Amino acid sequence: MDAIEQNSTRLAVLIDADNAQPTLIMPLLAEVAKYGTAHVKRAYGDWTGTSLRGWKEHLLAQSIQPIQQFAYTRGKNATDAALIIDAMDLLYTARFDAFCIVSSDSDFTRLASRIRESGLTVYGFGERKTPQSFVAACDKFIYTENLTYDHPESSKPVMPPASPRPPPDPQRVVDTGRPGTRRGQACAPATTHSPRKRHPRTMSRYIRLGRQSAVDSDHL
Repeated sequence: MDAIEQNSTRLAVLIDADNAQPTLIMPLLAEVAKYGTAHVKRAYGDWTGTSLRGWKEHLLAQSIQPIQQFAYTRGKNATDAALIIDAMDLLYTARFDAFCIVSSDSDFTRLASRIRESGLTVYGFGERKTPQSFVAACDKFIYTENLTYDHPESSKPVMPPASPRPPPDPQRVVDTGRPGTRRGQACAPATTHSPRKRHPRTMSRYIRLGRQSAVDSDHL
């Protein structure tokens, strides 16, 4: 299939929101784009509950139409029935070339077989726990665990962390506590001025000179 034929392939993407992860929608739709153009994108579930709360931002960002289906009876999955009915309605319009069924539920095995009987291609998307019956009923089945999406942020270079500055040398940095000196400011070590010690001989000389001065004063 060349690029022109691939882009002209009209796809209907039907998502069982009860059995799919919202965080995989971006890589899933990127994979869908390899097979054609999605003219219909619908997600089925009971949107009044809290279990599908994580889907909201993905539905808005990817322009996926949420289809409300109440759970009428506990233990019965009304979502599957609503998806199957819509798939058959879309099939009868004869406007699509292929269907993409996103679910890990084997309840869609007969639906996939019926669409293929009409000559259309069926692409299945689900987890590895998907029963083999549904996998075999699709022309091609893509396991969602293999889907990856390269975010633009991942291509940004990672800057190495800045190396920490070495601690100050305690031998050169002192805290004098004197006015005008900041804590951690480098300065020369303070010196202590002690009185000059005089030599004993020098002191004796001063005493003799003093006595001689006194004697000379007496003779005057």
